Amino acid sequence: MPSSRIPEGNAEAHRVVVVGGGFGGLQATHKLRRAPVEVTLVDRRNFHLFQPLTYQVATGALSPGEIAYPLRSIFKRHRNIHVLLAEVSGFDLDARRVLLSGVDGLPAPPSVEYDTLIVAGGSRYSYFGHDEWRATAAEVKSLESALVVRSRLLSAFEAAEAERDLEERRAWLTFVVVGAGPTGVEMAGQIAELARDTLHKEYRAVDPRTARILLVEAADRVLTTFPPSLSARAARSLERVGVTVLTGRMVVGIDEDGVTIGGDGGEPERIATRNVVWAAGVTASGLAAQLAELTGAELDRAGRITVEPDLTLPGHREVFALGDMVRLRETVFPGVAPVAMQQGRYAAEVVRDRVRSKGTRPFRYRDKGNLATIGRAAAVADIHGLKLSGFIAWATWLVVHLWYLVGFQNRLLVIVRWSFSFITHGRGSRLITNLPGRVREPQDLAGRRT
Repeated sequence: MPSSRIPEGNAEAHRVVVVGGGFGGLQATHKLRRAPVEVTLVDRRNFHLFQPLTYQVATGALSPGEIAYPLRSIFKRHRNIHVLLAEVSGFDLDARRVLLSGVDGLPAPPSVEYDTLIVAGGSRYSYFGHDEWRATAAEVKSLESALVVRSRLLSAFEAAEAERDLEERRAWLTFVVVGAGPTGVEMAGQIAELARDTLHKEYRAVDPRTARILLVEAADRVLTTFPPSLSARAARSLERVGVTVLTGRMVVGIDEDGVTIGGDGGEPERIATRNVVWAAGVTASGLAAQLAELTGAELDRAGRITVEPDLTLPGHREVFALGDMVRLRETVFPGVAPVAMQQGRYAAEVVRDRVRSKGTRPFRYRDKGNLATIGRAAAVADIHGLKLSGFIAWATWLVVHLWYLVGFQNRLLVIVRWSFSFITHGRGSRLITNLPGRVREPQDLAGRRT
């Protein structure tokens, strides 16, 4: 089978192929930009997405260009890095080739050769065996789906304004968020702010402040990865902005007319709604299953592949796997951006050491804490045992997210937009750019939370 070659640079240099332009793949590529290697970065999108802020696109607080940055622009000054827009269709580990296909009809080489392979395929939301819910319950893990959610949310208020039947109007103004992890908590808080803080003077027939926002969580508290005290503070903050928190409840049915919720020892409850946002659980990229089949590595229930302490695959020291799609035999890492970023930097360090014939220590994750925002000047933070809430936690959240945004232009635009929105209570990206119809099946994504 013919394969693509690195088009520029030293043909004798060590060839590294990085799959995925999310946090892990981006960090690995960035750390190899001055190494004596030739790098090919393969992604099915031409941009790096700052996934922790996609929910702000979904609620009109930010525009897509403020949380995404072109991959070619990031690496334009580094001649040893080649960015390739293509879909990974498989692997030939014996021949050391990544098999490729075109994206949306665009041409792509059939394969690319490597000496070292770094796979950072990320994850996608799991609907727990109910993939039929995906079309109705949109998620905000990708930029495309965030834009669908934005159109659905804004269209709901438009429909309520025109609707004369009170029950139908109530259904349009009921919003259900499934899953009370950081994304679900942040999404519910932002919908509440959109309804009560931004839109309340813009409609005549309806009062957006009467919107009902429900946050459904199967566990007994929100933000289960946080200490219980911070979970309680987050729940109180959500209730203050108008979110109804339903813990110990599980979604058992979703269709175009509503949601059925069970649990809590009672009969299942039917809630009429036209807007459901899914933020409950993830499953690893399908690339993990492909690599497991080829190497005999174990997969867990979430589809994560078990890697060696140096993040390589069993029997293939030249293949690294990173991020949401992996676990160590005794360790499951949190699905947050710092994990993927540290693993990406570590994999690049191993490659550099191998080129210099040096040894490398096993990977060790350094936990930097957890952050989640609820709304204006309201957040919770758990940083090395220091528990923060309120304005201080919110300011910390702002600084951390601005720090991790790629590109000076993006940081500047976001801080200007946030400052303007904080002063005026406005949201400048409230555009209905497409009809709120069905959601296209999402691809595996390498974006993660901070």
